[in-house]
Amino acid sequence: MGRLTPAATRSLLAGVAEADAAHRRDWPGRPTPRQPVQVLYVPAHRLPEDPVATLGGEARRLLADHAPDGVALASAVDLPGSMGDRVHARVRAKLDREPIEDLRVDFEDGYVGHDEAEEDADAVRTGRIVGRMLVEDRCTPFVGLRVKSFTDGLASRSVATLDAFLEALLGEAERLPDGFVVTFPKIVAVAHVAAFVDVLAALEDAHGLPPDTLGFEAQIETTASVLGPDGRVVLRDIRDAGAGRLQAVHFGVFDYTAALGVPPEQQRLDHPGCDLARHLMQVTFAGTEVRLSDGSTNVVPADDTTPAVHTAWHVHAGHVRHSLLHGFEQGWDLHPAHLVSRYAAVFGHLLDGIDEILARLDAWEAGRRGGAVMDEPATVAVLRRRVDRAVACGALEAGNTPDTSGP
Repeated sequence: MGRLTPAATRSLLAGVAEADAAHRRDWPGRPTPRQPVQVLYVPAHRLPEDPVATLGGEARRLLADHAPDGVALASAVDLPGSMGDRVHARVRAKLDREPIEDLRVDFEDGYVGHDEAEEDADAVRTGRIVGRMLVEDRCTPFVGLRVKSFTDGLASRSVATLDAFLEALLGEAERLPDGFVVTFPKIVAVAHVAAFVDVLAALEDAHGLPPDTLGFEAQIETTASVLGPDGRVVLRDIRDAGAGRLQAVHFGVFDYTAALGVPPEQQRLDHPGCDLARHLMQVTFAGTEVRLSDGSTNVVPADDTTPAVHTAWHVHAGHVRHSLLHGFEQGWDLHPAHLVSRYAAVFGHLLDGIDEILARLDAWEAGRRGGAVMDEPATVAVLRRRVDRAVACGALEAGNTPDTSGP
């Protein structure tokens, strides 16, 4: 009888280091830069010359006219009354400072009925608008465009629009915005993703951009982008085909529910049929560089009366909370009214219990282990991330919070 020799231990563990390295390659960890909490889709033909001032201004007007105080806002978006004033103040400040976090110029589902000449013109016009936003220091933190899919014979049109948009943007600004991304919709084959990656590389070369400058996000809105013909989950294959360019996957509610055969009146973000796809996305991309975003709400104010606006806010805020509870921190918005209900729901979520969270982090930093909760490092990391998110999006003022830079 005796202990294992060092040589025997090394032999037994010979594959461990290699397996660890493979795991770190496949699951490199959640990206640390800021993720927006929303993305506003604007049809290309409707993009105003100053999107932030125009669309953000409309959101501010809607808040002032239809929820002038915390009581009205809390009632409209179903927040506890005790949070109304605090959330209202933060939403108002957010709409003043940064009403749009992520702007997506839409050349796909929001851009139907336009011929090629119109699309060419709109690609140039909107590219110039984004370029001027960048030059004049009024660009949103994240910005990009959604091109047409590669299905239905639209691949050439998709590439031409992206090419013209880039040329116009670079002609104005001579560089891309730091948060620039291209949305690639309606994926029905992994080969389409690989072809799109080749297009991005060719466009970099054509426009004098450094390699790997152009990133993209994939819209998961077809059943074929979730399960392949053999019944295997293909989401990881989409990431592999992205060749390091895939930054996010965005769930598409309405195409997906339509593909499932869900009746039109039941096609909505919180339909149970959507949760399977969301959870598969979550499991596939957890611990990777690929971010998750949920889809949109198609309910908008029927008119400019307070009951109509509150109805839209109530539905949208409920959908936002559904996304947040499922771990999707970002989602699409389709109307300036959605900016109000988006931020109100997100801020209410992030501020719920925030004082207790800050106290727990203070106790951790001070080395105390007292109180009703015995936190562990993994839990502390999650709490720190919540505070970071709250500060980044504007739910919480920077400063007077615990140091969140630790592990």
